[in-house]
Parts: sequence; C-alpha cells; structure tokens
Amino acid sequence: MISFESDYIQGAAQEVLDALVKTNMEALSGYGADEYTESAVAKIKKACKKDDAQVWFLTGGTQTNAFVISTLLQRYQGVVAAETGHIATHEGGAIEFTGHKVLTLPAHLGKIEAAELEDYLAVFFADGNHSHMVEPGMCYISEPTEYGTIYSKKELEDISNICHKYNMPLYADGARLGYALAATSADFTLEDMAKYCDVFYIGGTKVGALCGEALVYTHNNMPHHFVTLVKQSGALLAKGRLNSIQFDTLFTNELYMNISRHAIKMADRMEKIFREKGYEFFIESPTNQKFVILENSKKAALEKEVKFSFWEKYDDNHTVVRFATSWATLESDLDKLEKLL
Repeated sequence: MISFESDYIQGAAQEVLDALVKTNMEALSGYGADEYTESAVAKIKKACKKDDAQVWFLTGGTQTNAFVISTLLQRYQGVVAAETGHIATHEGGAIEFTGHKVLTLPAHLGKIEAAELEDYLAVFFADGNHSHMVEPGMCYISEPTEYGTIYSKKELEDISNICHKYNMPLYADGARLGYALAATSADFTLEDMAKYCDVFYIGGTKVGALCGEALVYTHNNMPHHFVTLVKQSGALLAKGRLNSIQFDTLFTNELYMNISRHAIKMADRMEKIFREKGYEFFIESPTNQKFVILENSKKAALEKEVKFSFWEKYDDNHTVVRFATSWATLESDLDKLEKLL
C-alpha cells in the first residue's frame, strides 16, 4: 500500500529527528526561554528580512488559527474568509468555539478577491444597522489555499491594502507555506509575506517537522500579555524546545525550502503521470495537492492499493479525490502509482 493521503503522514525529516535526539539530554529552560528558541527566532527573522518581527512557536494549525483569531479580534468582531477557506470548512467550528463568527466571501479558485473584499467592507460600514451585526475585524487567507492554489504577490498586496484601509489585520495561514513558496509559478517570497501580512505562520507539521508552527507578527503587533494569553488557551509548552529545535533545524542550510522543493518536484511528476494516463483535474493546483476526478469504479479499485483523500462528489458516477505529495514522497511511490493507473 502506498499513500498520498496527506503531507503529514510521515514523522519528520531525518535532520529534525537527529537534532532532537542530539539535544535530548540537554537541560534547557522551559517555556521558550532557551538557546534553541533564540536561535530559531533569529533565523526566521533573517529569512523574512525583518529584524523587528516577533516570533512564537505553537504546536498545530488549528490551535494557531484559533489562538491568533481569538486574540486579535474584539468580542463583537468576526473574521472574513473565503467560503472554501480552511477555517470555514475543515476546522470543526474551532473559530466559532472561541466566540467569533467566520464571515465568508465567494471563492475564486480557492481565493478571495480584493475588489469583493472592499465591496463587502464598504457595504457593511455604510449599513445604518451595522452596530447590530458582527463586525468584520480581520481577514484570513491561506497560502496556499485549501485547493492548493496560490495568491500572487500582487494579490497579496491588493488584499493587504484593503485591509489597512479599513484598519483590520491580514492573517495568513501558512500550514503548507513551504509548498507555496516552492511552486514554480510562485512570484512571492517569505519577505513578501512579512511585508503584506500583519500576522502569518510558517507551517512545520506538514513540512518536515514532527509538529509545530512558527507564528510571525510583522508590525510589532503581538498582543500584550502574550505568554499569558498562550497559557490561557492551553497552548504553552513547558518543553518549548520541542518546537524551536525543529525550526532551528528547518531554517539551517535552507532545509525548509529544499524539502519543499522536493515535494513540488514529486507533485509535478504526479500531475504528468495523471495527464499522460488521460485523467482530468478538478482544479489546477501548482502546489503539492492534486485534485483528480475519478470514475467511481476506478476509485474503488485504486483504494485497494493506494491511500488518497475524498474531497467531494463530482456527479453520480465520479468523485473528486486529493492526492498529496510531501517532503517525504519517494520516486518509487510514483513509479508504483504509475503502474496502478
């Protein structure tokens, strides 16, 4: 059985594991007050080319999204997102559980458009009854999107400008950020993410770490009493080293980008295999997620040999499924898939 079920099905890059084992018996201060956290923060600031960035390490994507959104919003505010956005579809109500409504906009290949965001905000604040409504207090995007598509540098800039016009932060979910940065069609950099987003995170769980996300506040906008807020939300690790050692390793010798590029190389080959076999795609994705339309009988037969994810029903006879590559995908996995197809 080969698996393309997701990009977090393997453990961690060998370099990350080696670093954890090597440092295992070191006695380090807790809660992020250790030398590896300091080193990882410095490396991420350098990669973002932003010396005044504020960096903190959390453990998982849902935890990070819920924490950021709940601590940046006022009690009466909600977060604007694409109707297909992760927080609106696959977050299990985690955002609403914090007391904040997800306010959805139409999705275009998984993305929101700056013009529609501006129209939405203009109409809201022009409504004489808006004090009786949930106020849009921040904007959420993910890079890449839930459908593996990516925002261009211009799109990031345009959305950022609208957010700042209305004095609301732009937050980017970067669970798979490495794969977006490594996509051959990407025209933005980590520096651009730091420039246009008020907050974003660099995903580790899906990009070579056992667990962990690096949260980056870019405009000296980390909430006051930050550590207390982290602790109140159950996200403060006594062994802060767990996440920081991993990111210190991922941001050494460009490991993060190198393993991300490997995933894109594997995804590009996978796409070629499907196309040569005559399969159709539900959406064009330049990153590590490929959305394929399978005839139901073919899907049932393939499931006996390959793991992949259900995405949505296409019609009575076809299903959209997702195949994902990762930092750990092997050429031999793709060889087997090619034979099975």
